[in-house]
Amino acid sequence: MRIKIIKNGPYQVSGGVPLKEMKIGSNAQGDSTHWIEGKTIETKETYHLCRCGKSSNKPFCDGSHSCGFDGTETADHRSYNESVKCYKGDGMDLLDEEDLCAVARFCDVAGGIWALIQDADNEELAVREACDCPSGRLTVVKEGKSIEPDFPAEIAVIEDEPAGKMGPLWVRGGIEIECEDGSVYEKRNRVTLCRCGKSLNKPFCDASHMEEE
Repeated sequence: MRIKIIKNGPYQVSGGVPLKEMKIGSNAQGDSTHWIEGKTIETKETYHLCRCGKSSNKPFCDGSHSCGFDGTETADHRSYNESVKCYKGDGMDLLDEEDLCAVARFCDVAGGIWALIQDADNEELAVREACDCPSGRLTVVKEGKSIEPDFPAEIAVIEDEPAGKMGPLWVRGGIEIECEDGSVYEKRNRVTLCRCGKSLNKPFCDASHMEEE
């Protein structure tokens, strides 16, 4: 299973990677609190996903990138552990790579994960908030071990219904992402790829889809 970034073009997905919808669920106050699994999207063994945000057949590419899309990759090639900031807490630590933030807002609940880690009684909630972070920005570390959700290898198309926005592509389960030059990014359990075409951290989402249009 692999995602290949085509120069100034789409994501070429090969190896029969499953594709489905995931929606952000919220409570009565509008807080992001849970994920809602949507429909499975039918695909072929190899398919192409829109990266420019202009396709009329989203999430698939329809060739709209040919009208001048600049898909130049600008993301840092350092590993996650090389680039994170570590926040010390009560019996747990929090790794945070802010540049990966996709503004899914799960980390804001109950005062925010940065406050929650200061009290060991909040461990379960802190872990859940970190694991619900689709971009992999946040990771709780307990006794030297990073806590990660158990994801199958798949791609989820995020719909941010509470914010009324089309979210990024959520790559789960350690699928390899190949750069246009043939090198590869660090393989991770969860990352989010830009599909609006506006990110300044391509190919990864930087929450530019949240900007007013």
